[in-house]
Amino acid sequence: MKRRIKKVAVIGSGIMGSGIACHFANIGAEVLLLDIIPRELNDKEKAKGLSMENPAVRNRIVNDNLTAALKSNPSPIYNKKFADRISTGNLEDDLSKIKDVDWVIEVVVERLDIKKSVFEKIEKYRKPGTLITSNTSGIPIHFMNEGRSQDFQEHFAVTHFFNPPRYLKLFEVVPGPNCKQEVSDFIMAYGEKFLGKTSVLAKDTPAFIGNRIGIFGIQSLFHQVKELGLTVEEVDKLTGPVIGRPKSATFRTVDVVGLDTLVHVANGIYENCPNDEAHDLFKLPEFIQTMIDNKWLGSKSGQGFYKKVKDKDGKSNILSLDLDSMEYTESKKAKFATLELTKTVDVVADRFSILVDGKDKAGEFYRKNFAALFAYVQNRIPEISDELYRIDDAMKAGFGWQHGPFEIWDAIGVEKGVELMKAEGKEPAKWVTEMLENGSKSFYTVKDGATYYYDIPAKKQTKKPGQDAFIILDNIRESKEVWKNSGVVVEDLGDGILNVEFRSKMNTLGGDVIAGLNKAIDLAEKEYQGLVVGNQGANFSVGANIGMIFMMAVEQEYDELNFAIKTFQDTMMRMRHSAIPTVSAPHGMTLGGGCELSLHADKVVAAAETYIGLVEFGVGVIPGGGGSKEMTLRASDLFRKDDVELNVLREHFLNIGMAKVSTSAHEAFDLNILQKGKDVVVVNNNRLIAEAKKHALLMAEAGYTQPPKRKDIKVLGKQALGMFLVGTDSMNAGNYISEHDMKIANKLAYVMAGGDLSEATQVTEQYLLDLEREAFLSLCTERKTLERIQHMLKTGKPLRN
Repeated sequence: MKRRIKKVAVIGSGIMGSGIACHFANIGAEVLLLDIIPRELNDKEKAKGLSMENPAVRNRIVNDNLTAALKSNPSPIYNKKFADRISTGNLEDDLSKIKDVDWVIEVVVERLDIKKSVFEKIEKYRKPGTLITSNTSGIPIHFMNEGRSQDFQEHFAVTHFFNPPRYLKLFEVVPGPNCKQEVSDFIMAYGEKFLGKTSVLAKDTPAFIGNRIGIFGIQSLFHQVKELGLTVEEVDKLTGPVIGRPKSATFRTVDVVGLDTLVHVANGIYENCPNDEAHDLFKLPEFIQTMIDNKWLGSKSGQGFYKKVKDKDGKSNILSLDLDSMEYTESKKAKFATLELTKTVDVVADRFSILVDGKDKAGEFYRKNFAALFAYVQNRIPEISDELYRIDDAMKAGFGWQHGPFEIWDAIGVEKGVELMKAEGKEPAKWVTEMLENGSKSFYTVKDGATYYYDIPAKKQTKKPGQDAFIILDNIRESKEVWKNSGVVVEDLGDGILNVEFRSKMNTLGGDVIAGLNKAIDLAEKEYQGLVVGNQGANFSVGANIGMIFMMAVEQEYDELNFAIKTFQDTMMRMRHSAIPTVSAPHGMTLGGGCELSLHADKVVAAAETYIGLVEFGVGVIPGGGGSKEMTLRASDLFRKDDVELNVLREHFLNIGMAKVSTSAHEAFDLNILQKGKDVVVVNNNRLIAEAKKHALLMAEAGYTQPPKRKDIKVLGKQALGMFLVGTDSMNAGNYISEHDMKIANKLAYVMAGGDLSEATQVTEQYLLDLEREAFLSLCTERKTLERIQHMLKTGKPLRN
């Protein structure tokens, strides 16, 4: 049977339930969100004279929870308009509506008796064949579906989302004991393709995969921190970005998640895994118990491992907890000689062997930490998973690790990892010893662009499933390289489509990247059918190389700067007006020049999590790579005789002037950065390059024709310029913007008005580009602009003055 998910019911509207409901709404599903009715009236309801029978009262819990979720930051929803896809109700009046849904997801409190009661009620209305899943993270499945009908059990599984559901990619699927294979296969595929998740098949074991390994890692650190005499700051320094983990590292993450949440899961593992060889490690250290007793739970209680306080001048300071005295003290900067050795090593995987060879306390920490991790994960097979790659996938998708445990072990060397374990009194698992004896020296290999993993039962490398929908640039970069310089690599994606991948620091657009883009277009026009601009870094591009601009401006090399900006503009125009279709594949931060590149591609295939915008105002300039021109052009295309043209232009002007950045790709449509009917959004980042290639190929095969340069852009001249100048003057007079802000805004106004033309006129793209470049260069002569650029280079943050 071809199963389609059009309507979903979510039972339970707490933080997770509302988040799951919002994410299904994100992907276009119609959602019914239900919760219990209140036990009594609140004060507001009493004051209004409402009764318990009033619908507003009966739906108060679900509506309040959903409203709170929609107001939360970061938002659970791609676009506020998508919330209209969610309808709410209560379990007494509206449960019968689940007869019309395709999937029921239970997200009530973690109590078996309550869950069983809810399932009993659901079964009265659920139509046969409807998927029924639970978001539990700890209750055994066979207890939950006990006593249910055969059809219920055949369609029952756990679908464990991680919080927040929109952002964390791990989606653990645990089939019930009688769940049909086709059902679990469908849920796995749906999670990956439609929900944008990394679907991981897990077994019905306590905490499944992600939390079992993740909580072990944190508990191991809790026990090591005092043994090695490390501070809270030092552990966070050692377990953050240097090893490919989030900036929040360990203790800051615990503060955000809540110490009570972590302790709950750790206690569950301790109680339910008596045969775990690391059983005692899940006991709470004394300092953790003290924090629990004191209710120092983290952000939710105002203090945890860190505490924010204000001094007598009102300035905020961050204090950290001294784990010996249990007093909060001034945070101290952590520094280790071993970490200094990795500063020039950009590839995280290449740092691990350096870190474990460190001669200081950091080196000792890494040797002990990785030895404990390797020993633990090797013994979880086959207990929690039959395949090692599922453990790596879970840790990367659920905990934000750049590399999973077995990938880290590979980076250090399998034999070296065994040495580390033995030095800590831990023995390699039998399967690891057999693997090495059989001549396999790594857990993963790459062949023909695909990843293979060591299949333990088969005792050989087996192709990792699910890769056919992906293009993994790390796997093809070397074998499919067509051309490269220090800023880009051009790869052959097959079927006549090239990809140009940024390889500069933070994917900034400097001279080498611009040269590489032009070379890629040259190659594609001569021998290929189309070009994709895409990469798989943390972000698509944070913009132009402002360091280069700063140096030219400081040295007053204005001819060279003019040439550089002209070259940038010309390259963007080549993206639009080349002989082959160009497709931009942005994701993550796509700012300034990265946004301008996407504006000029024939098509944008954007990841849903794309934060895109023209942010040049933050460094004291206007968009100079065609962004100001392009937004003027797009405003012109929206002009209609019955519309107020000035309002349309003003909206586009404000988007640049306020440096607006979309909070998702869907929001970028509202900013007219992405265009409906032309650009598309992909929920799963892993599919992005493959999807972009597909669209480039479709355009080529449909008979792509090089578009002519535009000569019909309507600009409004003095009429628009006057409006803008009056507005910026008023903002300055009201102290909303500084003198320099006003100067930048007036320069942008001049460009987007088309100059001081006496009447509305049709102009060319080049006319606007010349105005844009002139304005950009004039701002680069301003001392205030140079101060802003310098501040940005030092701090990474914009300066307002």
